[in-house]
Amino acid sequence: MSTMGDGTRAVRAGLPEPEQFEPTLPGPVFAAHFHLSGEPTGPYAYGRDTNPTWTHLERAIGELEAPGEPVETTVFASGMAAISAVLLSQAHTGDVVVLPDDGYQALPLVREQLETYGVEVRTAPTGDDAQLAVLEGAKLLWIETPSNPGLDVCDVRRLVEAAHSAGTLVAVDNTLATPLGQRPLELGADFSVASDTKGMTGHGDILLGHVTCRDPELAAGVRRWRKVVGAIPGPMEAWLAHRSLATLELRIDRQCATALTLAEALGKRPEVTGLRYPGVPSDPSYPKAVRQMRRFGSVVSFVLPDRERAERFLTELRLVDDATSFGGVRSTAERRARWGGDAVPEGFIRFSVGAESPADLVADVEQALDAAMGEH
Repeated sequence: MSTMGDGTRAVRAGLPEPEQFEPTLPGPVFAAHFHLSGEPTGPYAYGRDTNPTWTHLERAIGELEAPGEPVETTVFASGMAAISAVLLSQAHTGDVVVLPDDGYQALPLVREQLETYGVEVRTAPTGDDAQLAVLEGAKLLWIETPSNPGLDVCDVRRLVEAAHSAGTLVAVDNTLATPLGQRPLELGADFSVASDTKGMTGHGDILLGHVTCRDPELAAGVRRWRKVVGAIPGPMEAWLAHRSLATLELRIDRQCATALTLAEALGKRPEVTGLRYPGVPSDPSYPKAVRQMRRFGSVVSFVLPDRERAERFLTELRLVDDATSFGGVRSTAERRARWGGDAVPEGFIRFSVGAESPADLVADVEQALDAAMGEH
């Protein structure tokens, strides 16, 4: 499937060989245990270890992450379970881990846990490849690009080259881009990690995460961590996720195209400052993004003058939900500072573009801005 287009691959990924009178995508397998006489050498023995529904999904994600290449994918109950599996399976007492200081909001919680275990954690911003300056002696470098919510981009190839030359492993959180936007393993990373709650499944109704590796030994460590902590997805969630992958290209292409249209419209509004979208040529991240990304994601961020007008803007939106996730077919937006923890202004808006008709969505944003700014 390495020469197929993204749409074809997404539709066919992970499907078993055709079998007469059987469904194309077998239904979810609900089982805590399997028939197991004699020596336990088969693929399915106990439901915390393996499940046929996971197997199909893991193969599908692997085909999207690295078409035509042998990789191993492990699926988890959430994105945070996947992130924790990499960091906590690889880092041990006395090790050094480098994290972004502008990454996903829950990363500081992982940092606290790592430090409790005697791991030294260093941080630096995503932009300007600043993590290079704190890389010396690190066991693992964690990259998040584009970063959430600031949408900064770092040069993955450059960081990987520097890390590997010093014996440092590299993990890339690819949640915002998805494998259709960016393939971290092709850029040299050791781990490609994502919260599939977001764009991969795209309907805002599944919690899921995954880790994909080329190195079987690294993959085995991640899979063992899942077994030890039991951070497993339910069979129904795994099946729904696999079903959702079939529309991945359709969804992502619409969302990315509309995100660019929205960013261009927002760029003409005088009340909007700090506009970020990696697909806009004037964006600071564009030169790096265009070298390593094939699609630029569904998230646009910008700043309104103050908290009050940002809240009014969100209230006036008719086609956009005020919600805290991103990557779904229904547009969402939020005033990110309401959570605390992110270094963003009070009027900072993270806007996730859905699959609505572009003209309708832009018109809704325009009228909400007019209302928020007191124009009639």
